Formats: sequence, structure tokens, C-alpha cells
Amino acid sequence: MRQIVCEQIEQFKLVETQEPTLTAGEAIVRIKRIGICGTDLHAYKGNQPFFSYPRVLGHELAGYVEQVGEGVNDLQVGNQVSVIPYLHCGTCIACRNGKTNCCTAMRVLGVHEDGGMRELVSLPADYLIKTDGLTLDQSAMLEPLSIGAHAVRRSELRAGEIVLVIGAGPIGLGVMILAKQRGATVIAMDINDERLAFCLEWAGADHAIHALQQPQEQLAALTNGEMPTVVFDATGNGRSMTDSFGLVAHGGKLIYVGLVKADITFHDPEFHKRELTLMGSRNATTEDFNTVRAALESGSIDIERFITHRASFEGMIEQFETWLKPESKVIKAIVSL
Repeated sequence: MRQIVCEQIEQFKLVETQEPTLTAGEAIVRIKRIGICGTDLHAYKGNQPFFSYPRVLGHELAGYVEQVGEGVNDLQVGNQVSVIPYLHCGTCIACRNGKTNCCTAMRVLGVHEDGGMRELVSLPADYLIKTDGLTLDQSAMLEPLSIGAHAVRRSELRAGEIVLVIGAGPIGLGVMILAKQRGATVIAMDINDERLAFCLEWAGADHAIHALQQPQEQLAALTNGEMPTVVFDATGNGRSMTDSFGLVAHGGKLIYVGLVKADITFHDPEFHKRELTLMGSRNATTEDFNTVRAALESGSIDIERFITHRASFEGMIEQFETWLKPESKVIKAIVSL
């Protein structure tokens, strides 16, 4: 079996390794699509938090069930599946309360455990979602879009609210399109004009704001001075996450979807004056995956335009470096096996 290992910073290697052994409660999946995430890009460059080398990357996965272990009753050989890559313990306080996405012992495929950048992987059946009826591309995109679905669900967003989404990467785009489907008015904010244009066209954002061109003034003009009631920051940028406190309406909510390995500070009197609610949003749950699956089945999310770059498994190593360059204009890259 072939797999691609990130052996150290900026070094991939294609190697032969043993095929996984089937165990009870698990299924062996032949991987056919691997989405490339910001996590993979950061790991390759050496700036991914909580990461160690060597590691097999890849957690946006789709494929076909090749073998089914004893005790697995809801999967059959040949089923197309997407992978929930968040391995939780099932017994901690978060898991007992249904918050498996923030398990105290969380192990994420491709980050804490070897991921799916390989031909075959064996996983507990509970982490596989059947996606017969979707394309392989759609199946692989369940995971990144589910992160946006979880953030929107966590915000308890109501139809008619004015929402600001900061960051027009894949996660921010997912937040935008799912917020629109809840009936919100969506304002996109980024520093890249081409990305902002894509937000308007693909995600259906109602307005676009350049983050370096007096964003507070622009937001005030769009909201009659009241500011958005819900703000999602999907940048993973400490400066943006700090500044976002000043962009939320009185009584509003600020949701951090992006992660930065740094301290975030805010001015407490301003925070209290507006009685803001600050939330973290981490990963996703099965409920969020099912929400996205339904949206994809309905045709309300266009995956073909979301995926802008492709590579074969053999060709990925050569192309990976180019995907890091701004001039390549990558929104989402995907590897096919």
C-alpha cells in the first residue's frame, strides 16, 4: 500500500507500507479523494499548532468500503463513505454531554494520528457516514463544510439577522453559504478582492468589505450604525480576532471558528457595555455532517466551483508547493486516487 508521509517541515515522501488489518467494529476504506486543508498546508510549513513529525496528513476524505469487521451492521462492502476525522473518547464530560467535537482526549486524523493520505485506512464504523448518491468530490467536502455548519448551529442564528463572516477561505465560505441558507443577511470581509468577489458569487453573500479599508465605518453604513448581531471570525489571525470585538452589535455574539496559538485580549468595559457573548467553535459532530449532506443532496451547494485545483496521488508532492503561493488562487485543492 502506498502512502505519503510528511517526514519533516517541507518534506513529503511517497512510501510503501503494510495494508491495515481489519478488526471488530471497524471497516477498511479505499480512499479515493483527499481534500487539502489549511491544517495540511500549515503542517507542511511547520506552523501547525499541536503537531509532530513524521505524520500522514489528510482528514477531508471520501472512498469506498472494502471490508467490514465483525459487529458492523450498518455498512456494506461497496458503500461510498465520508470520514468524520475527530476521534473522541466517548466517556469524558464533553462526550457525555453530546459535545464529541471538543472531547478532552480528542485525536484528529492527520494531526494527532496518521490521516488518510494513503490508499487504505481502517476506521471505527461510527466515524463513517454513508454518502451513496453524492459524488466523491461532494463526499470529501463534507468535513470542511461541516465545520461551518457547526459554527452556524452553535451561534443559534435566526433568519433575518445580519451576519459578518471574517475570512474568505474554505471554512469562512462554508459559514457564509450555510448562514444564507438559514435566512441571514451575510457580509463577507477579507483582504483579498478576488476572494470577496467569490463570496458574492458562490456563497451568495449580500455585501463584501475589504478588511483594510475602514471596516467599522463600512459596517456601520450597512447596518444603520447598529453593527452585525453575529460575527464569525474564520481567519486564525490574532490581530483579526482581537479587532473583531469592535465589530459586534450590542447584545451580539462573536464566534471564533479559526484557531491561533496565541493569547487574545479585549477591553473589558467595552465587552461588558455591549454584553457580548464570546464562543469558540471546534470541529463538527455527526449532526453537522448530516446537515451538509442534506444541503449537498438538494443541490444548494456547488462543489464544482468550490474545488479549484486538482492533482493525482502521484503528482501531489510536486504540486503541493504551488498551492501555497497566493498567485495560484487556490480555494480548495483535492487529490484523486
